[in-house]
Amino acid sequence: MRLLLEEARLSVDIEIDSAGTGAWHVGEPPDRRATAAAKRRGIDVRGRARKVVLKDFERFHYVIAMDRSNRSDLHLLAPSHEARSKVELLRNFDPSSPRDAEVPDPYYGSGDGFERVLDICEAACRGLLQHIRDNHRL
Repeated sequence: MRLLLEEARLSVDIEIDSAGTGAWHVGEPPDRRATAAAKRRGIDVRGRARKVVLKDFERFHYVIAMDRSNRSDLHLLAPSHEARSKVELLRNFDPSSPRDAEVPDPYYGSGDGFERVLDICEAACRGLLQHIRDNHRL
């Protein structure tokens, strides 16, 4: 999404962040396989893992989940109905994906799993960016 925002010259207008619903990897850098797959596409993946906090529901217009389990966890964390309404599955922004499709977790897989996930995420992020442009006049 960062690369798409840079290409659209919207990096200053749209703030994004990444966080997990569990604390298993808090403080760790991104998975080396994900970093390598992204690097092959010219994408710089950096940062440290953090856990979603209540303030995220105030800070962001959208709280995006990769799968239905994370979406359920986010709904449970959300402090209000309004906050719950911000939670959406990423692939729901990709018009070519079935409704409520999940981003597969490539962590335990092998082969081109991270490449496939990048393809899926790019398509969905393009749709999300278009949704933001359409709904926020950017």
